[in-house]
Amino acid sequence: MTAILFLNGPNLNLLGTRQPEVYGHTTLGDIEQMCRAHAAPKDVRIGFEQSNHEGALIDAIHAARDQYDGIVLNAGAYTHSSVALMDAITSAAVPTIELHLSNVHAREEFRHHSYIARVAVGVICGFGAHGYVLALDAILAHLARRG
Repeated sequence: MTAILFLNGPNLNLLGTRQPEVYGHTTLGDIEQMCRAHAAPKDVRIGFEQSNHEGALIDAIHAARDQYDGIVLNAGAYTHSSVALMDAITSAAVPTIELHLSNVHAREEFRHHSYIARVAVGVICGFGAHGYVLALDAILAHLARRG
């Protein structure tokens, strides 16, 4: 059975109430349910974690080596600042997709740079909560191509 970790960074625990004009009204719990429902008929096991702490995200990426076939990472603001997360993805060698709810390229200039994109197999942004489903399909397609 294929296993995918959805790893969510800082402030994503506030989805649904934090800047709904940017991030929408869907909560992280709603997104988790949507991902589990989409994964079930595909016989895919889902892990879903969130932390506001960079070190906890790094620990989860390291632990994924032995538990997951792929990672979907919404690193939030750490995307634009964390060399440590980039290094963790490289070190763990678990295929990772970078995900954002908003279109970061249509926002402030500092959000246009991503350390994660340098080591991700792909980037999905701007599709709101549905981006998580797109990311699940994308990581599964990537794993199928790898054989």
